Amino acid sequence: MGRSYFVEEAVGQYLSNFSTKPKGCVTGLLIGQCSPQRDYVILAIRTPPREEQNESNKNYHPKLADIDEEWVTGHASQLSRMLPGGLLVLGVFIVAAPELAKDIQNALRKLLFSVEKSIIKKRLWNFTEEEVSDRVALHVCSATKKILCRTYDMQDPKSSAKPADWKYQSGLSAFWLSLECTINVNIHIPLSATSVNYELEKNTRNGLTRWAKQIEEGVFLINGQAKDDDTELLEGQKKSSRGNIQHSIQPFDVKVLTQLSQSSGHRSTATVQVCSGFINLKGAVKCRAYIHNNKPKVKDAIQALKRDIINTLSDRCAILFEDLLINEAPDKKNSEREYHVLPHRVFASIAGSNVMLCDYKFGDETAGEIQERFFEMLDQVVHGEAIQIAEEINTVDIKPPVDNTDDTQQMQLTKATLLLKLQQNMGLDVDIILRSDSKYSSVLWTNELQSSIMLVIWTSKLTCLCSCWHNWY
Repeated sequence: MGRSYFVEEAVGQYLSNFSTKPKGCVTGLLIGQCSPQRDYVILAIRTPPREEQNESNKNYHPKLADIDEEWVTGHASQLSRMLPGGLLVLGVFIVAAPELAKDIQNALRKLLFSVEKSIIKKRLWNFTEEEVSDRVALHVCSATKKILCRTYDMQDPKSSAKPADWKYQSGLSAFWLSLECTINVNIHIPLSATSVNYELEKNTRNGLTRWAKQIEEGVFLINGQAKDDDTELLEGQKKSSRGNIQHSIQPFDVKVLTQLSQSSGHRSTATVQVCSGFINLKGAVKCRAYIHNNKPKVKDAIQALKRDIINTLSDRCAILFEDLLINEAPDKKNSEREYHVLPHRVFASIAGSNVMLCDYKFGDETAGEIQERFFEMLDQVVHGEAIQIAEEINTVDIKPPVDNTDDTQQMQLTKATLLLKLQQNMGLDVDIILRSDSKYSSVLWTNELQSSIMLVIWTSKLTCLCSCWHNWY
C-alpha cells in the first residue's frame, strides 16, 4: 500500500489554474511535512521563469525537453532557505498536455532526485533511519485535470515508482502547532595560519558543524518542562465540551540547554595548530518550527526545531558569503579585519494557514524588495503588513590569517616547549599532538605568534581553558 498525501484545497486550485500551450508544461515544487502515518502538502510553487522568458512572454511554458534541470534545482535550494523547521520540499510536479504522458514519469523522476541532491548537500544534519525517505512526483494533465501521484525512495537511486493517494482537505494547516525559541550564539572559529581568504566559507561551515552537534545533543524544555520523547505534544491540554483539543494561538516556548563538557565516557585527543586569524559569530537568533496537529510526538516537534536552529544560522552565513563574493572590493587586502552584520530573519504568513515562511534581509533592503523576492520565490503576493522582522542585529567578526611566509622559523612551536609551559602553568600532564589534519578544530590561537597564546585542552572528564599571556620567545 502506498503513502497517503493530505493536501490543502488551495493547492488543487493553484494547480488547476495553469493553462499550457500545446505540448507545453509547467514545473514546480511541493512543500509540506512528513509523518510516519501520512504526509501533508500545504503549498505548490511554480518554478519561476527565467528573466529573459518573463520579459518576452509571460505565458511561455517550455516543452518537456526544454526543462532546465539546473534552474529547477536552483529554485529548490533557494526555497529551502525560506522553510522554517518542520517543512520540507516534499516533491515536484509537472502540469503537461496529455500527449506528453508517456515521457513525463522519466522527467519527474530525474527532477525529483536532482532536487533532493541539491538540497541535502547544504545541510549540517542527516535524516534518521526512522524518517520517511519517500518523495512525491505529481503529474497533472492540463486537459483533463487528472492527477497521477507516485513516490520514489530517495535513499535508493534505483527505486521504482510506487502509487500514492492524493486527498484534498480544507484548512489543513490552519491549526498547526508552532514552537519558538531564541538562541544566543557566540561561536569562535580559529583559522589556520596557512588558510587563504577563499577558505573562510569552508572554515565557517566546519565550525558550524561542530556547533550543530552541540545543538543536536542539547536538552529542550517545552514551556519550562522536560518531556519524554514519545509523549504527545498536546498531552495535558484542556479539551472542549466536544472532546476536541482547544488550540491556543500561542506558540510553545522552548529553552535550549547545551552541554558544557563531553561525557566522561568519551575519549578525545587535544590537537595544536598554529593560527593567526578567526571568525566570530555573535548574536541572538530567532527560531521557529511547525508541526501537524494529528497527535504529534514531542520528539518530532523538538527535531523540527533543532533543524531550524541549525539551518537558519547556516543559511545566513551562506547568504553573507554570497553577498561578499558579489560585492567584495577588488583592492581589499586579505589581512584586513572585517565586521559584517548577518541578515535579519523575516517571517510572512500564508493565506489560510497558521504557518509562516521566512526570508533574510540585509539592513539596506527595503520592504518592497522583500515583497518582490517573496513573490518571485513563492509565486504569491505577500503584503507589507504580513512581514515580521524577527530579531535584532547579529554580527560576524572576521580576521583573515596573516601571511607570514617569511617567519616560518618563528612559527615552529615544538611539542617539548608546549609541554613544558603547560606543566609549569597548569600542573597537568597531557600529550599534545602537533598536527594540522585532526578531526577537531584548531585549539591554539596565536596573535602574531609571540605574545598571546590560548590553549584549550580536552580530557575525558574535564574541559580546561588556559590563557597564558607571556612572551615565550
